[in-house]
Amino acid sequence: MKNLVFHEMHQKARLSNKEVNEALKDFGLYSAQWSILFCLKRFGIMTQTEIWQYLNVEAPTVTRTLVKLEQRNFIIRKEGKDKRERIVELTEEAMYLIPKIEGKIAEVEGRLLQSLSDNEVNELTRLLKKLGKDYE
Repeated sequence: MKNLVFHEMHQKARLSNKEVNEALKDFGLYSAQWSILFCLKRFGIMTQTEIWQYLNVEAPTVTRTLVKLEQRNFIIRKEGKDKRERIVELTEEAMYLIPKIEGKIAEVEGRLLQSLSDNEVNELTRLLKKLGKDYE
């Protein structure tokens, strides 16, 4: 049964990534880039280290994605306490676009969750948050 659970989770993750990438095309973004923008909107200014640790993504992958976001004027990276630390924050342009992006993401989420009741959505969210707690 557990193998089936992880197979289904993996398949739904692929589906949601595909749908989110399609929704983000109008903004020239991909889901990995959106994850970082969402993270910065939710938590505010962060270090690159905090971002990759929160997202559970390798540091070089996050760095490459941040470079692309910086080139597109979605983020600003500044030197931190020492030369190795980088502070990341959203630009005004990103702050303007994020509500529009969130609207598109909400549409995708609505379509993907339409077969679930509100209680089921809440329970799914609760269970997903609980999953992997031993690894944090």
